[in-house]
Amino acid sequence: MKTPNMCQGNSSDESSAFGYETVSHSEKTRKVRGVFDSVALKYDLMNDLMSFGLHRWWKDYAIKILDVQPGHKVLDLASGTGDLARIINGLRKDDVSVVCNDINLSMLSLGRDKSLDNAAVKKISYAQASAESLPYQDGTFDRVVIGFGLRNVTDKLNALNEICRVLAPGGAVVILEFSKVKAPLLSVVHKFYTLKILPKLGALIANDSESYRYLGESIDLHPGQTELSYMIEDTGLKDVRCYNLLGGAVAVHVARSS
Repeated sequence: MKTPNMCQGNSSDESSAFGYETVSHSEKTRKVRGVFDSVALKYDLMNDLMSFGLHRWWKDYAIKILDVQPGHKVLDLASGTGDLARIINGLRKDDVSVVCNDINLSMLSLGRDKSLDNAAVKKISYAQASAESLPYQDGTFDRVVIGFGLRNVTDKLNALNEICRVLAPGGAVVILEFSKVKAPLLSVVHKFYTLKILPKLGALIANDSESYRYLGESIDLHPGQTELSYMIEDTGLKDVRCYNLLGGAVAVHVARSS
């Protein structure tokens, strides 16, 4: 079991970015919860449209890297509608249990219903809790995965510290998230798409341009590959690696606990 100082970096100050706005920590948490309450019913459809279906391949790739083994306990953090948990469930590893953890009850409920509809209920449980204050003992999980959720956390370093804390010795975390495109021309196209096209898609499909405006801005502001790698290392996690997908538009960070 880890001592507290092995999983502790420096927390951020008391203001946070909600898209391009600067708000208090508590206000960001409230606003993000409102965004996902608003987009929940169209969330899966919009994921398919926004990524042209590629998010399914990205998630499969992340779970492959997660390397879940028989008997593992897995935390699917910021689980949303539970796609990653169902991929793990479909691996049919013996005695693997998955906890879907999300701060948003609407998303958790949809995820549970979707799992029931797909008969993917074996060894999947659900918990509503903040990624910044997880209700689990030190060293509880062999694997932690967070897919497209870290950028919405109010205090990312606190969440990374919590991931480090709940990982068992020798455990691994995989963080799948939007990141920084490497090629200059592709970067311009990507930024135009996330900041201009996503809100229009949100208005057309989900009747909600503002939530998708925030989501586009959150992608633009999220730490890039190098910065996030340093943040992960600051918590005490080791062997940090990063794999770029789609020219860096999406990155998979992997790290291990001591």
